[in-house]
Amino acid sequence: QVQLVESGGGLVQPGGSLRLSCAASGSFRRIAVMGWYRQAPGKQRELVATITRGGVINSADSVKGRFTVSTDNTGNTVHLQMNSLKPEDTAVYYCYVEVTTLDYYGTTHWGQGTQVTVSS
Repeated sequence: QVQLVESGGGLVQPGGSLRLSCAASGSFRRIAVMGWYRQAPGKQRELVATITRGGVINSADSVKGRFTVSTDNTGNTVHLQMNSLKPEDTAVYYCYVEVTTLDYYGTTHWGQGTQVTVSS
């Protein structure tokens, strides 16, 4: 079992900043990938940014230069620093994790989602 606890969403004015965090816990061998996706009303869920255990980052073009994904020293918490926020960044942001289970299977897990609203 894997538990994901997200924090840090909220309302911010255009040009402002927010920091999202997601802590993973439970029974697994290791985390392979952590990151964030988002879903705006009426749209499909899309990649924001992910980071592998080895530090390889994959991010959407729309957030490059504004958002930074990172993990803590334990590798079990992922952060998303969001700067220069725009109204089009408004969405529910979901934490995403790929883990290796105790039985050596690869499984994916999603957080419950946290609302980010960018509005004046």
